[in-house]
Amino acid sequence: MLSTQPTEADTEPADTDPPMPTQPSTELETFPNPQPQRDYTIRMRMPEFTCLCPRTGQPDFATLELEYVPDRLCLELKALKLYLWSFRDRGAFHEAVTNEILARLAGAVAPRFMRLTARFNVRGGIDTTVIVEHRAGGWQAAEPVRLP
Repeated sequence: MLSTQPTEADTEPADTDPPMPTQPSTELETFPNPQPQRDYTIRMRMPEFTCLCPRTGQPDFATLELEYVPDRLCLELKALKLYLWSFRDRGAFHEAVTNEILARLAGAVAPRFMRLTARFNVRGGIDTTVIVEHRAGGWQAAEPVRLP
C-alpha cells in the first residue's frame, strides 16, 4: 500500500535544492576558424535575451541577431549562451547593453566584420531596435552575388 504521508524529502525547503549544473558566466570561449582564408558569414539568432530596465527593474526581452565574418577565431556557442544569461539580472539601457555586448564579442574574436541587432519587445507602446557594427581596419565586404 502506498503512503500518502509526506516524506522528509517532500517537506525540505527549496533553498536546499542542488545548484543548477550551469550558471551565467562572463567568460567567452573561442575556437580557431576552420577556413581563415575565406570570407564567410556566421549568423545567429538568440530569441531569449533578457535584462532589466534600469529605471523600473522590470524585465526587458529581446531577440538578438548576430552576424559576423570571422578572421582567426570563432565564438563557441555554449559560452555565448552563458554570457548572454549573465545579463538577466542586470539593469541596462537598450543602447548601452547592445554596444557592450558587441564590444565584448568583437574583442574576443577580432572579426573582420560584426553586426549585432537587438530587437527589444514592446514596452509602454514602444519597441526598440538597436544596431551596432564593428569593422576591422581595411576590410571591405565583397560585392553581393545576384543570381537570376
